[in-house]
Amino acid sequence: MKTEFTPTQLADPDIGEANTILRKCVHCGFCTATCPTYVLLGDELDSPRGRIYLIKEMLEKDQKPTAEVVKHIDRCLSCLACMTTCPSGVNYMHLIDQARVRVEEHYTRPLADRLIRAMLAYVLPRPGLFRMGMMAARLAKPFVGLLPGSAKPSHPPTVFDRMRAMLALAPGALPPPGPAGGSVFPAQGTRKGRVALLQGCAQQVLGPNINQAAIRLLTRLGIEVVLVADEQCCGSLTHHMGHDDDALRRARANIDVWVREADAKGLDAILVTTSGCGTTIKDYGYLLREDKAYAEKAARISSLARDITEYIGTLDVQWPQPKSEIVVAYHSACSLQHGQKIRELPKELLSKSGFVVKDIPEGHLCCGSAGTYNILQPEIARRLRERKVANIASVKPDIVSAGNIGCMVQIGSELKNAEGAPIPVVHTIELLDWMTGGPSPHNAMPQDK
Repeated sequence: MKTEFTPTQLADPDIGEANTILRKCVHCGFCTATCPTYVLLGDELDSPRGRIYLIKEMLEKDQKPTAEVVKHIDRCLSCLACMTTCPSGVNYMHLIDQARVRVEEHYTRPLADRLIRAMLAYVLPRPGLFRMGMMAARLAKPFVGLLPGSAKPSHPPTVFDRMRAMLALAPGALPPPGPAGGSVFPAQGTRKGRVALLQGCAQQVLGPNINQAAIRLLTRLGIEVVLVADEQCCGSLTHHMGHDDDALRRARANIDVWVREADAKGLDAILVTTSGCGTTIKDYGYLLREDKAYAEKAARISSLARDITEYIGTLDVQWPQPKSEIVVAYHSACSLQHGQKIRELPKELLSKSGFVVKDIPEGHLCCGSAGTYNILQPEIARRLRERKVANIASVKPDIVSAGNIGCMVQIGSELKNAEGAPIPVVHTIELLDWMTGGPSPHNAMPQDK
């Protein structure tokens, strides 16, 4: 793609990076076939190629974002399927994130939109507040029918559409909190390694059992696990909302506490059980590349970051010899398969642990969760969820395995078998823990199927 940035513009490191990304795009259109919004809506401007053109015009002409441009940027899920498909290596992730920052800095959204975005950006990264919000949502859920009607699919979502989406996703009950930051879990037997485990934000509230399963499995395998004190949200949520100051502040705070822990007692890895967080932490080195005080430390932390399945794959695990007949449909979270390029390893681990593993048709397409997307774009998210649920049901699984809490909540809210009973959606690490001596996940089927 030809660009015409001025030398003054190119002196800005972000514009220089955008120019490099844009020039790699050859308009081939391969990305349109795997873009969920283009597949659903059929609008060129809701494809990566179309958005790239809009972003180029906005940046090159130094224009303020228009409502039309913002609409199409907001509709992007950041699923990154386009990056997996692109033969030219266009780093769409960094381009769309830069566009979102520009939108937040130079576009004034309607008041209701600003308020709900501010609320999400403030509450979700704070587990204590988020837990209180989920408790309030549980009380409000019976009254959702009193909200005004939905907007037409062709219209922007209203505040009431978004409130309905939030209430629909709220669980009926919350599990008790997991262990606090600063906790250390010694290895069983001879210690073979030491890792930090990201505590997460929403996952602390919605699925603390996930990290508890990871701790059980890791310590059985001789790995000491630490939940580092003073750890914060990784910054992923606010980063993808264009709130870069908040996201980078959180990244720096985490880098400081993780470097301190690594220097004091050593860390072989920083493990992540929420793949959306993992994609962002692995990108800290890029995000802070211009920060002289943090660039080197950020790159060090990114190099230590591992998805939990990546690390388990390096360990000597004694997998069970008897094979089960439990059929597991593996849902590959976008942030794992497209963001981190981890596609086959989780399925291989599940298969080794004894499950019958099945791929899901259209597995490259997003389920519609995408951080806050299923709240901010509820109609598109609903259609993507229905498509994903239908594809999962077609393989007739006993259990669905995933590596991201957002996907688990999104899919699990609607997934049922032919008899109308809910199909359990659990984290991959919970199944690996179960098959190597841990307890059955709380909502999984009995082991002796």
